[in-house]
Amino acid sequence: MNLIDRFKTILDEQDLWEEPITLQRNEHLMVRGNINTHSYFVDNGSIRVYVLDEMEEHTIRFGYQGSFITALDSFFTDGPTNFYFQAIKQTELRYVRKEAFKELMDKDTGMAMLWRHLLEGLVIQQLEREQDLLTSSPLERYKRVLKRSPQLFQEIPNKYIASYLRMSPETLSRIKKS
Repeated sequence: MNLIDRFKTILDEQDLWEEPITLQRNEHLMVRGNINTHSYFVDNGSIRVYVLDEMEEHTIRFGYQGSFITALDSFFTDGPTNFYFQAIKQTELRYVRKEAFKELMDKDTGMAMLWRHLLEGLVIQQLEREQDLLTSSPLERYKRVLKRSPQLFQEIPNKYIASYLRMSPETLSRIKKS
C-alpha cells in the first residue's frame, strides 16, 4: 500500500471526513484570496491548481482520482491562498477540516510521520519540477512527466498539460506525435 492509500485509510478509520462536495466542470473550489485550510481527497474527476499572472493562467499542479489536494499556503499560515483550484470536469471530493487533522497528528505519532513523509515527497517533486522547468527541453519535460504520471495524460486535457509543462498546446501536440 502506498503512502497516499495508507493516509486515506487512516482518515477513513478515524471517520474524519466532512460531507462530500461535488463541483461542476469549471467550478472553482477556491480562488486567490480565500482562506481554505481543508485537505481534500479526489474521489472522482480532476482539479487543476493555477496562478494568474497579468491575466495569463499558469497551471502548477493537478489533482485527480485518488489524490489529495490542499492549498498548503493557506493550510500552513491560516491566511489567504495565492492559488485557484478549478474542476476540469465534474469532480467529487471529500475533505478533512484542519482542526480535526491536527488533532489526529497530535495524538498519533505514526500518522504525523506519515504526513511528514508525504510532505517530503511533495517537496522533492516540486524541486524536480523546478529543475525540469529551468534546465530541460520541452521534450525532456514531457518524457519525465509521462513516466512519473501517466494517468495525467488520460485524465487531463492537453491545454492544461501544456500549461503545466510550460509549452504551447501546439508544441505538446508535435511532441506527442513524434
